[in-house]
Amino acid sequence: MSLLPSLRQLSYLIAVSESLNFTQAAAICHVTQSTLSGGIQELERLLDATLVERDRHAVRMTPVGKAVVERSRSLISMANDLVEHAAQAGRPMTGLLRLGAIPTIAPYLLAPLLRISRDRHPLLRIALREDQTVRLLQQVRAGDLDFALIALPYETDELRLAPLFDEELWLIALAGDAAARLVRPRVEQLDPERMLLMEEGHCLRTHTLTGCGLGERANQGGLEASSVSTLVQMVEEGLGFGLLPEMAIRAGALNQTAVLARPIAAPAPRRTIAMVARQSTARAVEFDAIAAIARSLEPVATPSRKRRLKRPA
Repeated sequence: MSLLPSLRQLSYLIAVSESLNFTQAAAICHVTQSTLSGGIQELERLLDATLVERDRHAVRMTPVGKAVVERSRSLISMANDLVEHAAQAGRPMTGLLRLGAIPTIAPYLLAPLLRISRDRHPLLRIALREDQTVRLLQQVRAGDLDFALIALPYETDELRLAPLFDEELWLIALAGDAAARLVRPRVEQLDPERMLLMEEGHCLRTHTLTGCGLGERANQGGLEASSVSTLVQMVEEGLGFGLLPEMAIRAGALNQTAVLARPIAAPAPRRTIAMVARQSTARAVEFDAIAAIARSLEPVATPSRKRRLKRPA
């Protein structure tokens, strides 16, 4: 049987790819530079391929090296899951769980999810991270996060996926705006040039454009929001109208503003809230338990907001 690379050698390669500096990579791995260089040279001999090019001025990853780095991250992540699985055997719902969420979910879903989780599973500690979808998925794949709450449609390829619930995107517009005068507007009645969008990287931007079939025809003025609160402020300033997830509106994102919410006539733009994890995760029991809690939190109008959010007949 051919000799196989060691996880340590693969970790050396990852460190070099991230720093493009052998001295820094050695410090990250807590080894001498000669040890790190020797480990990578041995890895190249085992794989019979040049992974790193370096001269007096720069360090570069070869195409093969870049591909090996991506596979190495996956292998190390699975190895960590294996170790954690052995450590967690017989002790589910305990210890630290690292959960990520996108900005259009985190402020509205995480507080009740944490409260219920603490009540049901007091020995489970959840650490939270809020970030955009692409970075959350990178962190899940790398093993830096256990699970992530995201919105579909989004490419999740090899990840374990648990759809939680669907929600519509609602129109938000300033009182008196032409869009707000429509009780239940249809997508085709909305002026795409006045539609405000989130910045690139926010999945709500993609869901808005896709759900309304606009491509990039929306927001001709180029004004973009970095957050839900900024989008609401822009609408309140009369710069245009936007779309917000139903959970944000029901959680009070429009409270103390002159901005109104309107449901959109079917087929309304919508998104699916989902949770993802690695297929090799050692926290499968926790994955199912947290998903069950999240499903129970599907947005339901509270009595104080029923009048404002009541759907027209």
